[in-house]
Amino acid sequence: MSIPKILLFYVFTPLPDPEAVRLWQRDLCEGLGLRGRILISVDGINATVGGDLPAVKRYVRKLRDFAPFANVDVKWSEGTGLDEQGLSLDFPRLSVKVRDEIVSFGAPGELRVDAAGVVGGGTTLAPAQLHELVAERGDDVVFFDGRNAFEAQIGRFRGAVVPDVATTREFVAELDSGKYDHLKGKPVVTYCTGGIRCEVLSSLMTSRGFGEVYQLEGGIVRYGETFGDEGLWEGSLYVFDKRMSLDFGPQPRVIGRCAECGTATKRMENCSDPSCREQLVVCEECAPVLCEGHAATAP
Repeated sequence: MSIPKILLFYVFTPLPDPEAVRLWQRDLCEGLGLRGRILISVDGINATVGGDLPAVKRYVRKLRDFAPFANVDVKWSEGTGLDEQGLSLDFPRLSVKVRDEIVSFGAPGELRVDAAGVVGGGTTLAPAQLHELVAERGDDVVFFDGRNAFEAQIGRFRGAVVPDVATTREFVAELDSGKYDHLKGKPVVTYCTGGIRCEVLSSLMTSRGFGEVYQLEGGIVRYGETFGDEGLWEGSLYVFDKRMSLDFGPQPRVIGRCAECGTATKRMENCSDPSCREQLVVCEECAPVLCEGHAATAP
């Protein structure tokens, strides 16, 4: 029986010829029947791909055969399903592109990368080490959400600071605004979906005078795999594919609220207007009314 799987991974490492890596990744995924989104730059690779389990396993083996990606940390999750051709239903197509940044903070000139990864980033904490820090430092520990604000509507760490940003590119101006300067003397733990945004965010914070910056190793995904519903995470994890959200246990707390009626829900939906890129937290009953109305008023 076919088993759909989705992989999330990134590697920060110098890639002198990102176009050659792009062609290799495109041909590899096409040959294995994988779909998803892969971004490549001179600083590394960022990818989410899905397909049938045997094909995904072969992909990981080939990925690790390439010396710069030999130690890649891959996060696995369940896919929704496969179509009649055995292709992932969670992605409409395969997209493999070269970009200035593999995560778009709009600050490629600030990022420094060597063979060991990002230079000058925060101290990495495994999930268990995060709990040790909280046990030791208590309420002084600040959780700092490194995602877009809408993602935190359905799930976030308890008591987290959630910057009011609609895109990752807004983080630089947000940090430079001074509104978080009061945190510069506190232990700040940055977190994001799989860890990549916090690699960059923690380095940006460190260079701006935040003295004690940490980043959650493996992101929310690895933390959820470790502690399920029993840790410091509350709610569901927003994901950028057709699944829309991911739970780590059988009884996740529902913290999202429908934008129309206020009912507790983890359900998110894209605005129905193709020109509107906003994500809406909306229950199933209100979705037709809210999405149509929002599309009508979208810029």
